[in-house]
Amino acid sequence: MFTKHPFDLGKNLVRSAALGAAMMSGGWLLSATAAAEELSVASFLPPQHHTNAVVFKWFGEELAKRSNGTLTLKLYPGGQLGAGPVQQYKRAVEGVADIVIGVASYTPELFPNTMLTIPPGKAANSKELAQRFLANYDKYFASEFAKVKFLGIGFPAGTSISATKDLSTLASLKGAKLVPYATTMAPLLETMGAVPVQMPVTDVYTGLSTGTIDGAIAAHNNMLAPWNWKDVTKYYIDNFPPQFQTVYFIMNRDRYRSLKPEHRAIIDALAGAEFTKVASASFHEADAKALAEMKKAASSSYRLVVVSDEERAKMDAAIAQGMKTIFAGYAARGRTNAQEVYEAINK
Repeated sequence: MFTKHPFDLGKNLVRSAALGAAMMSGGWLLSATAAAEELSVASFLPPQHHTNAVVFKWFGEELAKRSNGTLTLKLYPGGQLGAGPVQQYKRAVEGVADIVIGVASYTPELFPNTMLTIPPGKAANSKELAQRFLANYDKYFASEFAKVKFLGIGFPAGTSISATKDLSTLASLKGAKLVPYATTMAPLLETMGAVPVQMPVTDVYTGLSTGTIDGAIAAHNNMLAPWNWKDVTKYYIDNFPPQFQTVYFIMNRDRYRSLKPEHRAIIDALAGAEFTKVASASFHEADAKALAEMKKAASSSYRLVVVSDEERAKMDAAIAQGMKTIFAGYAARGRTNAQEVYEAINK
């Protein structure tokens, strides 16, 4: 069972600028000491992304420090060990990489309970949802990670809409072509009157620029590099009911078991609450930084619009109706405890 930790951002978590010099095109080593064990990390994200430059950097440094340099990481960013996020879980299970970062919503059939962390609930941000997830991990989520060694999880928060028109009211959402944060959230958009359009995050920029879509649920950092949605956004609507992505960090189970007991003990000490604390803080800080930069840079190129409390209440009521559709879908697939899981997360 995981031990709860306070979620303290800490000034040492986000050090992207200082880490840039440590990046190399073929990956980076986190210890100059000759390693008895080197663990490979497959990341589909670019080197500068905070999960690489902060989370994996922290993890590698901790492994090297606690093992006196006998356990290190080597990062392969940008899909060097396999392109795209869809096959990340498979790469971990099959040992293509020792450790991977993946997105649960790309393989929802593997993570039915974990998918219930995505809909809007009582958590307002990544840190809050991570606490709720860990509190319920043993009962509802551990079985979904039984084939791997679970390291940690993070929840990027989609609290806004990047759009080409003002979609800040329930009435304005009617008929709007909107990309959900995850495919399973389509029923929620439908209850608000929008038309869900399934599209990978890598295609949203083009979708907005060509008018294929009217908007997409966004995390604040989607507006900035490497996504740069700000370039094709006319309205950025904040205070939308938050949806979350579920970004997991896992390790090949056999590789973990093959390690020396002292190395496994180090990983055990860092996995779970500690790793999740760092990952969640990294996602939260990236969004806070992005929003601050957006407010400074907002100009005639796009407008920052905040959903009013009155309209937010209308949207929340529509979300509650949409959740009934999601629960019914689970029941039709033989899973009758979906509402129980969702309510446990949102006590």
